[in-house]
Amino acid sequence: MNLYAETSAVLRWLLGAPRGEDVRTLLAQAENVFASRLTVIEARRALVRATVLGEIAEASALEAAAALSVAAARWTVVEMLPEIGERAAGRFPAEPVRTLDALHLATALFLVPEVGALSVLSTDDRIVRNVPLLGLALALAV
Repeated sequence: MNLYAETSAVLRWLLGAPRGEDVRTLLAQAENVFASRLTVIEARRALVRATVLGEIAEASALEAAAALSVAAARWTVVEMLPEIGERAAGRFPAEPVRTLDALHLATALFLVPEVGALSVLSTDDRIVRNVPLLGLALALAV
């Protein structure tokens, strides 16, 4: 299975949130995992923010960041190319869609011609609503 890992799902795994173990399992079982550079940046920023706000201990954040680095080293990380930005700027079937969510959806769409069937791993309502309307499969929703 080709899997696109969106930030909301990755953070559930890294932070031990509900369904986080399901996310970890899907990431481990996928034949190929794809993620936007945005996923890696957003996840790292979320860990910093959670630490600063006292939501997680510094040691836990460092452990989660290390787990992310190990996982991302096995993923195909897609850079934010101009054509992805152009698609993200357009309309999506289920609006409104925030900018970062639009970038994730546009990245997944960009991958389809290259990799074929692609399942999107997300727990974000805006992304979950759009995935099937864009002809993509949904790997997980909460």
